[in-house]
Amino acid sequence: MQLIGSDNFSIVIGLGKTGLSCARYLAAKGTPFAIADTRELPPNLDAFKQAFPQVEVRCGELDSDWLSRAGRLIVSPGVSRNEPAILAAEQAGVDVLGDIDLFCQQVQHDDTPIVAITGSNAKSSVTTLVGLMAERAGIKAGVGGNLGVPVLDLLEDQGAQLYVLELSSFQLETTEHLRAAAATVLNVSPDHMDRYADLASYHAAKQRIYLGCQHGIYNFDDHLTLPLLPDGVPQTAFRLGAPDLKQFGLVKHEGRTWLAKGPTLLLACDQMKLRGAHNQANALAALALGEAIGLPMEPMLEAVKEFEGLPHRCQWVRELDRVSYYNDSKGTNVGATLAAIEGLGPELEPGAKIVLIAGGDGKGAEFDGLAGPMTRFGRAAVLIGRDGPRIESDLGSELNRVRAASLEEAVGLAQGLAKPGDLVLLSPACASFDMFKGFEHRGDCFVEAVRALNSVAGGGA
Repeated sequence: MQLIGSDNFSIVIGLGKTGLSCARYLAAKGTPFAIADTRELPPNLDAFKQAFPQVEVRCGELDSDWLSRAGRLIVSPGVSRNEPAILAAEQAGVDVLGDIDLFCQQVQHDDTPIVAITGSNAKSSVTTLVGLMAERAGIKAGVGGNLGVPVLDLLEDQGAQLYVLELSSFQLETTEHLRAAAATVLNVSPDHMDRYADLASYHAAKQRIYLGCQHGIYNFDDHLTLPLLPDGVPQTAFRLGAPDLKQFGLVKHEGRTWLAKGPTLLLACDQMKLRGAHNQANALAALALGEAIGLPMEPMLEAVKEFEGLPHRCQWVRELDRVSYYNDSKGTNVGATLAAIEGLGPELEPGAKIVLIAGGDGKGAEFDGLAGPMTRFGRAAVLIGRDGPRIESDLGSELNRVRAASLEEAVGLAQGLAKPGDLVLLSPACASFDMFKGFEHRGDCFVEAVRALNSVAGGGA
């Protein structure tokens, strides 16, 4: 029997992947709950009703009176905590939390350490790399969160010795009790400005990852990542420069660039499978996180050497007519695209340039930050999607800019604009939902279009 009006009764808001994982968790615990979703026909509705026929589901506009009679609201990341009905319930004394706090209640009872990772960009790559480091060190790690497996589903696999979690700003909004063994904000650049009032509120959400953490890791080159922690809590920085004694950074030695901690050389960057300064920063962040939880250095460095990156994240696709094609469809904000341009651009041969394919749903962001790097490293930009015209305007007239009606057309135009030695980079700086099912679908379409290209006599335009 569902005890609406009882402190023991939960309402899960959102019937996406996270909401479904919450429903499974609560059902397994025997906790009474109901479901609310702001959409009239959420995509998982039929499957949910089959799995949980006795559970009440309300779709459409949230009912503040109904929500206010629950003991707690478990809010999915896709639903803002600032929804008026949620705010009204919270003011009526209803607890508001997310799946991360549910997870932490269980994990902290078992005393299993958590590594928590957020940032505007690269959090999936660093999360995966830390998980690989743990595996190479012989430690069973549950890896998930915003990446892949919802956190509550991780609990189904018994025996984890460590959890490595990618956390979005949306998840952190409803997280109060994380208390990670090691936590980091990798970087902060404007993103989700359609949800946040300004950069300060977005930054504040990211900073919540440091709440109660035992060791803070931050990016020395990005002051917005600096942990706001009490004195006495250890902090370690990483940077794309010569490190101080206890920092991780880059050192030039005998003509090679090395990952280093202080003066200690750790690994030559040319031994990494991944290229670019942004991938070096990811490796340094992962090393700092791993060291903070006591992972031995040698297996961590082995993981760095073998890590091939993730699909849709500066993923090499092919070379044709001495032009390389890279799929960075996960570049869903300006900061990610900047990282890709500034990471790959300096490694091009003299005279070679980047042909950028960008555009989509800009989520309220400004794109003028791309103008400088594209002036330095870019040959042209091919623009697609709803906010392609805005990007065209913000890039300025010094750069050759063309528009395409489809991604397939954009790939063909990019091939025609590229010269031998150039790099064609899909890094949209935008979300994908104006034209695609998601960034994976967009990246798959790009890869398919690139593989369908035929050689052009003379190699390029």
